[in-house]
Amino acid sequence: MKVLAPGKLILSGEHSVVYGQPALAMAVNRYVTVTATPQFTPHISFDLTDFAYQSRLSLTALDNLKNRIKQKYKRFLKGDYTIRRVLHKPVELAQVAFTLFVESLNIKLTQGINIHMESTIPVGCGMGSSAATVLSIAHAIANYLEVDLSSEMFLRLGLEAENLQHGYSSGLDLRVSLHGGCIYLNDNQVSLRPAPTFPMYLINTGLPETTTGVCIEAAAPYFKTSHIADDFAAVTNAMDAALLNGSLQNIKLAIHENHNLLTQIKVVPTVVNQFITEVENYGGAAKICGAGAVAGNNAGVVLVITDDEHSLAELCARYQYSLLPIQCEARGVHVV
Repeated sequence: MKVLAPGKLILSGEHSVVYGQPALAMAVNRYVTVTATPQFTPHISFDLTDFAYQSRLSLTALDNLKNRIKQKYKRFLKGDYTIRRVLHKPVELAQVAFTLFVESLNIKLTQGINIHMESTIPVGCGMGSSAATVLSIAHAIANYLEVDLSSEMFLRLGLEAENLQHGYSSGLDLRVSLHGGCIYLNDNQVSLRPAPTFPMYLINTGLPETTTGVCIEAAAPYFKTSHIADDFAAVTNAMDAALLNGSLQNIKLAIHENHNLLTQIKVVPTVVNQFITEVENYGGAAKICGAGAVAGNNAGVVLVITDDEHSLAELCARYQYSLLPIQCEARGVHVV
């Protein structure tokens, strides 16, 4: 049983969506792929290609791991831990997601399962790799066990797992990976939007030194002591209107304003800010598409809107950034 879950890009509303503000996002044609197959020992095997990781654990061992991590998350909620201390390594997210999902089904497994996972989504770069991981595992197991669950159930279980990674998940990444296409999220209500047709480029500035959870913690004081959340909402709604009206110029203006707000909450490293300024100097618009970073020079992925691909390619070469081709993915998580 093979399942694909797409990654995502936030067009507008990163960080502020955690505080209930609207966001625009779209699924992209990069995926986490999970294959679930039977094995005849009472263990769960994890073969995670991209992490060069293989393990075989009993259900008891997985349950103990889940309980330890949930206890650490409780200490995070109390302020005793930073979110970085909850999960020690990315593979634990896959293991805990599997355990939470099987536990929620209240089904006793009669044989082992092999979970093979591979990904074309850059990890930790703001493209929703953790949400795609959680959903691809949940859907693979549901289909393998022939269990029919609603989208809301997948979302609820996904949120529980994603919180362990990010601290406080807005659910946006999960919703985009679940539904596919382009969506406008406001007050937990999802509205479909037309897939963007303007020329888009995704620039990978490198893996940030700080995780999404750490960035959310660092940005929290700005949202608690100012009206910046309202400013983010205004920009998102302006971009939504521009997208619906097909106004490329207004989309560029909204991206420029969104970038300015992200610099105010100090999640755009200096070097990445310089790169974005150079994009703007030749008529483009650019912004980070994930949590960014509060230390180091890398900020994950940057969305660039420009008609001048040649100048962008030269700029990327000078900064030693990779340019990734992207398209909007209409399908959400699905079986192949």
